[in-house]
Amino acid sequence: MQNRNLQKFYYRLRHDYLTMNNVVLGIALLIAASWTWGSMQAMQRNYTLQKDLDNKQRQVTLLQLEADKLQYEQNYYRSDEYKELAVRERLGLAFPGEKVLILPPNSEEAKASDAAYTNKKVATPVQASNLEQWINFLFGGTYRNLNK
Repeated sequence: MQNRNLQKFYYRLRHDYLTMNNVVLGIALLIAASWTWGSMQAMQRNYTLQKDLDNKQRQVTLLQLEADKLQYEQNYYRSDEYKELAVRERLGLAFPGEKVLILPPNSEEAKASDAAYTNKKVATPVQASNLEQWINFLFGGTYRNLNK
């Protein structure tokens, strides 16, 4: 009985499913799938290479800006204006008619008040979860909170 069912299954498989049209269609699907896979790999590679190229261009731009900044600083340090300011600061020189004001060092009380002022913490807003942000975006929760 089981042998008979196996023979029926084999006959049905061979005559209904393994026809020439189905075999050609299967091969065509395999070729299309391999072509699609290759195209996806090429697109991924191109994307990665473009991202690397963009990063390199960004680095080149950043280095060029840094070189320009250093060139400007070098020109400033060579200028007469900088030389004059540096000499006046280091040697305490002044133009005729100018008066130099020398202040005593800060007292401990002034230092303490400065420290208290600079050590104040700024309250940071509580970051809403991603779900809450989407709900606020979709249903206008942020807009309602701003109008209160």
